[in-house]
Amino acid sequence: MKRTGPIVRENTKTIHEPERLDLVVRGGRVVTPDGIIDAEIGIVRGKIVRLAPRVPDASEAELDARGRYVFPGIVDAHVHFNEPGRAEWEGIATGSAALAAGGGTMFFDMPLNSEPPVLNAAALREKRRIAEEKSCTDFALWGGLTPGNLDQLAGLRDAGAIGLKAFMCDSGIASFAQADAKTLREGMKRAAKLGLLVAVHAEDDALAAKLTAEIKASGRTDARAWLDSRPVEVELAAIRLALELAGETGCALHVVHVSSPEGVALISEARDQRVDVTAETCPHYLLLNDKDVARLGALGKCAPPIRDEKRRKALWAGLRAGDIQTVGSDHSPSRPEMKDSANMFAVWGGIAGVQHGFELLFSACEKTADKDLPILAAVLARNVARRFRIDDRKGQIAFGRDADFSLIEFGKARTIEAEDLWTRHRISAYAGERSRARITHTYVRGQPIFADGRLTNLPAPGQFLAPHR
Repeated sequence: MKRTGPIVRENTKTIHEPERLDLVVRGGRVVTPDGIIDAEIGIVRGKIVRLAPRVPDASEAELDARGRYVFPGIVDAHVHFNEPGRAEWEGIATGSAALAAGGGTMFFDMPLNSEPPVLNAAALREKRRIAEEKSCTDFALWGGLTPGNLDQLAGLRDAGAIGLKAFMCDSGIASFAQADAKTLREGMKRAAKLGLLVAVHAEDDALAAKLTAEIKASGRTDARAWLDSRPVEVELAAIRLALELAGETGCALHVVHVSSPEGVALISEARDQRVDVTAETCPHYLLLNDKDVARLGALGKCAPPIRDEKRRKALWAGLRAGDIQTVGSDHSPSRPEMKDSANMFAVWGGIAGVQHGFELLFSACEKTADKDLPILAAVLARNVARRFRIDDRKGQIAFGRDADFSLIEFGKARTIEAEDLWTRHRISAYAGERSRARITHTYVRGQPIFADGRLTNLPAPGQFLAPHR
């Protein structure tokens, strides 16, 4: 009988592995959450079937990873690609291309700022259709939780929503209403019964509005005025309420873009009390401080705002201690003219960082790579996949998982230029920053998507993933 090799199980199907591999990744240092190993990777039909110090099998192709780290494909659970309806702000094709150039292999698109927002199953199916045509990476889709769509949550679950997103303050988008405490409580009750996670933008609307009105009345509109209008307590008050409601309803809660160590501490305390909650922060909170916002102006505006240097360093400490479970880009771009004002209250609030935010995190860890890259592998890939129940396919370089990975090399510092950007609009808070890290290749399901500064193998349609039940 002819040998067909070991079997690979893919979902409920059994696949007999051929004698010849499709691809072998040779000579790299493979990053896992448990440490860095010198290993080679064998791939068949988009799946990892070998992970060993040496893979002797013949293959159709080889990728030379010598001198580079092989990093698990980044799963960015927080992007706004704004399609349909606002593709002129970004779009799925350009957004996913920028993600791939930054080492990302999957994104979760937020229910806003697309128009219409994803508040029912029909809107989710339409966004899925567009993304399946245009995305070069795999993807999942968030549904919304607002006062007007509580009766649509089951339909969103059945259509494959990765979770539900609620704003505890004004979202800035008229068609996506704020969820007050009553709405959030009822939405969490229903979500818990449906097995859906709820993510919240945690800022206290009343307190933010009061402080904003006072500062505007004084005539201040500069960067410092914006920062002062949203002090840490605005975030903490909302986190406290969200944690209380999650504990009361038994809902799985994910607090997005936590900007302060105080917020992380509240979430950690709740986790100790067995509240099912996780904390996400973003590269800009780890890389920038309030002085950078003053320098950048509109390009540095986001909500919650970027904090002071002491808090930035404390977030790194929380990340290394395991108190922050995931990191997402919160890529929230807009048309350039929406960022073209010195009045910080008039410009769009969002940082376009899907391409270089993660790379700059790698660069910040160059001297501590053996210790810190495994931590980044956890918060950028494994933990995301586990929390959102896609870890049967995504999140790690491991046997049976999708062959999603990037190659990272460290070298001479270079300046990030606007011309490097793959986003629709070549504006970024990170332009002008210096990086010693570079993503040389990104592979999705064993196929090259980005290599040596250019997109490759396109069109390569991304696949839609729903959480496993």
